[in-house]
This record gives sequence, C-alpha cells and structure tokens, in this order.
Amino acid sequence: MGTSNGNAKVKVGLVGLGNIGKTHMSYLSQMDNVEVVGVCDVVRESADAFAERYGTTPYYEHIDLLEHSGLDAVIVAVPHYSHVTVAMDAFARGIHVLCEKPLAVHVNDAKKMIAACEEAKRNKPDLQFGIMFQERTYPFYRKLKDLLDHGDLGRLTRVTWINTTWFRTQAYYDSGSWRATWAGEGGGILTNQCPHNLDMYQWLFGLPARISGFAHIGKYHNIEVEDEVTAYFEHDNGMIGHFIVTTGESPGTNRLEIAGEYGKVVYEDSKIVFYRNRESMFKFSAESKQGFAHVENWYTEIPVDVKTPTGHHVVAERFIDAILGGSSELIAHGPEGLNGLILANGIMLSSFKKQMIDVPFDADEYEGILQELIKNSKFVKQTAENAVLNMSDSFNV
Repeated sequence: MGTSNGNAKVKVGLVGLGNIGKTHMSYLSQMDNVEVVGVCDVVRESADAFAERYGTTPYYEHIDLLEHSGLDAVIVAVPHYSHVTVAMDAFARGIHVLCEKPLAVHVNDAKKMIAACEEAKRNKPDLQFGIMFQERTYPFYRKLKDLLDHGDLGRLTRVTWINTTWFRTQAYYDSGSWRATWAGEGGGILTNQCPHNLDMYQWLFGLPARISGFAHIGKYHNIEVEDEVTAYFEHDNGMIGHFIVTTGESPGTNRLEIAGEYGKVVYEDSKIVFYRNRESMFKFSAESKQGFAHVENWYTEIPVDVKTPTGHHVVAERFIDAILGGSSELIAHGPEGLNGLILANGIMLSSFKKQMIDVPFDADEYEGILQELIKNSKFVKQTAENAVLNMSDSFNV
C-alpha cells in the first residue's frame, strides 16, 4: 500500500447490486478507509435490502446517489451499456470512478467516457478513473508480464490462447432478461466473460495491426449473441496471435503458449513452463549446417509467488489509496479499457464483414451494425429468475 493518511476515509457509493455488486459490497464493508454512504439499484427491493444489511442509504436512481449521498467515489457495477451514463455523470460532478469491465460496449462509448474524464480533470487534476481488471493482480499473469518485459523470450513469433473454461448453461443465460442480448448486454462471450482475457492479451502483447474474427451466434445456446469465437491477429513486429474462446465446452482448457526467439513459455494448470533455447532460434536457423537440427532447449518450471494478495479488493485498495494521496499506482487506469474493447469490437466487425480488418478500424461502422442488430432483433428472451449464480465460480485463471 501507499503512504496515505491512515485515519482518513473515502466516502464510496455502489451502483448496481447484482451478482458482481455483492462481491464489491463484501470487501468494501471490510475496508477501514472506506465509508459506504449509499447503494443504488433500479430494483428497489435490492437497494433496500443492501442498505439495511450494511447500514447505509438506499437509492434507486444513480443521479440521486451522486448528488445527495456526499460520496467521493463511485463503483460502477451496472449492466454494460449503463457504464457510460453513470461514469460520465460522476465525472461531471468531480467524482472518482472505478468501473467494472468492460469499460463500455463499443469503442465510441469508451472514447466518450475517456473524454469526459479528461474534461473533469481540467478542474480536478487528481481525479481517479480506474477499471476493475483484477486479473492483472494474479501472480501467474504478473510473472508472464515480468518475463516479457525482461525480454527473456527475445523477439516473439506466436501467441496461442485457448480459453474454453467459460462454460455456461442455458439456465445462466436465462437468469436475467438483459443477458446475452444485443440491446441488454451488447454481445456475448467477448463482452461478458472475456474482457479480462482481451485486456490481458493487449497488456502482455499490445494491439495487433490486423484482425480476422470468426464468431458463431447462439451455436450452443438459445441466445442472439456470440458463444464461440476464434480470432487471428497479426502484429506489426511479425508476431501472430490466436484467440479461441467459447461458453459451450466442458471440460474446458485454459492454455497460453508464447513462442519466441529464445524458446516457448506455456501457462496451464497453475504452472508456467519455459522451454528455454540455448541460443537464438533465428541465429541457429541461419547458421546451422544440419537440415533437421533443433535448438537445444531446457525444461524450466518458473517459480511464482502465489501468496501475494489478489482480486477485486486489491484493485479497490489501490484506487482508494490513490484518492487519499498515497503512493499506490492503480492496477489499471480506466482509459486502458479501450484496448480490450478494440479487440472485441474488431473481432466482431471482422466476422460480420467476413474479412480481415485493419486496426484502428471504423468505430462508427461497428456501432452502426450494433444498432441495426438491436433495431431488427426478433429474439424473444426466455427468463428463469430462480437460477443459482455464484460469482466466485466465474473467476477463472
């Protein structure tokens, strides 16, 4: 943690009291430097129940929370489209924002949020804008970042990420009328389950220059959005990437392969293995006199400190400490959420157009397609409000 005043408290409001809202409330109520001054949900019964349980004030419209609770900061945990509205209304009032993933549904909305924050900072330079990318705190991902930043693999040639551990039942999709609809959620696996993976890809490897996306709509479920995606990325440095995800596969796989000049790193089953080349494979390829020779490599299991604190509360602690003037750096700044969104929108745009697209692409074109999908939707959503959802089951590493 940083060096902030240990006696000071940040007044926090929480907007959105669904499944992830419960996760936020559980740790917020345990933080010594936080006072929860209000909770807000359009479902009055939820707001009332949360307020009674945690000894705070219920609100039913986010504007009322922002204007009447006296809060310093707001955590935004509402359905995706509403991230933009709540965050921009908060920025207009000089209120710090910690936003759930994804930053927005499409690139244009994300840019509006970022512009609103920049405008607010003209009057309040210390305004904090964070995004809840808690997977950046996970020790295995942090070790991968360390290996890449240190250059241990040299020039990268290929990244292949198979993450099919997002299995979801029809009951999950039927648990809310907004789920897995273009109008309610704005997309499927790329918008709901995979923003963390997409953020991790860009955090580790940067954005590609070109994207080919192949998205299947309602392949395994009765939904109108994508539940299986395969994407191919080309980076300007020559590296290629594969991104394979679905909510229709059980048992699933979470395997990340990173191939480079000095070997291959494989992250799978809570283990990072480095097949370390004794010399550069490019140099070896150019100089070897043997047609079928291979670079000598050594199997090395990379030690990872798994005892470090991880999760949502770590992101929130850094956010609160920054507000209090401490030395903590945010786990992820809000504007960083744009890059993962570029990947998600780019994959879908490529799939809709059935062609490879360049990055950056025409964000207006993607927004236009999305609006047409919403306008022309004939999908009738079946809902079953008694589905059992435990959010801790959804956090996969």
